[in-house]
Amino acid sequence: MDYAIAITFAIFVWWFSTGAVLYLLKMPEQTFGVSMLTATAVACMGLFGLWITSNDTTVASAFCGFSCALIVWAWHEISFLTGYVTGTRVSPCPPGGTEGQRFLHATQTLIYHELAIVATMAVIVSLTWNAPNQFGTLTFVILWLARISAKLNVYFGVPNLTAEFLPQHLAYLKSYFRNRPMNLLFPLSVTVSTLLTWLCIDRATAPDATAFAATGWSLLAALMFLVVVEHWFLVLPLPVAALWNWKSDRSDENTGFVPIEIAAAPALPRDDHLRPLARRA
Repeated sequence: MDYAIAITFAIFVWWFSTGAVLYLLKMPEQTFGVSMLTATAVACMGLFGLWITSNDTTVASAFCGFSCALIVWAWHEISFLTGYVTGTRVSPCPPGGTEGQRFLHATQTLIYHELAIVATMAVIVSLTWNAPNQFGTLTFVILWLARISAKLNVYFGVPNLTAEFLPQHLAYLKSYFRNRPMNLLFPLSVTVSTLLTWLCIDRATAPDATAFAATGWSLLAALMFLVVVEHWFLVLPLPVAALWNWKSDRSDENTGFVPIEIAAAPALPRDDHLRPLARRA
């Protein structure tokens, strides 16, 4: 088994799929409906692929299950970032509330999104129940848990909020973010993710691992490694957006993306009312 092939494949698919989603978001909002319809059709094919390969234990089925799970996950990313599936609250966090109220408001902003993910996970589990190929299901579970961890870390506070990826119509979400040097959840998130990465590596390199098992666990190990990297992106001063500079050559001003420094800044008053004072002076 060539572990490098599986690892390279996982990293490339992660990088390319993320860039593809960001590219769609850079398109005019009038195209979001077509993007959602296309993503829905592709996601249905992904669910079919998970089901049809769940009883297959070939190397190809391990790759297919992994890829199909990423395709289904991409639907949730697109549906959220385009604003089609978000939550009951679509406004900034009210000032002056308690921590419990703030957490409740933050949960309301994405509750439909989270419920849709849980419902999809239930469908995937039912489609692959008792099947020998569970790598697609595990891929989706990893993506879900990793995203929950990342959202909580952004909520509790990290130095790099990566809010440059947030479209203008979701700018209100930035009011729920905190910019802090560190939070208590971050070390736990990184430690658990690192341990799970080593567990996947151990399974992939086991002496009795079949080619199918070695491939599947290598894909999951690479994915878990990327989870660790994404968490470190939240605290290290790295130009993360540069990884996807190819996604569009249009400026942020024309596409609705607003850096967090601009979005978080209060609107400054116009200087028209100062002109009479200037004349008097």
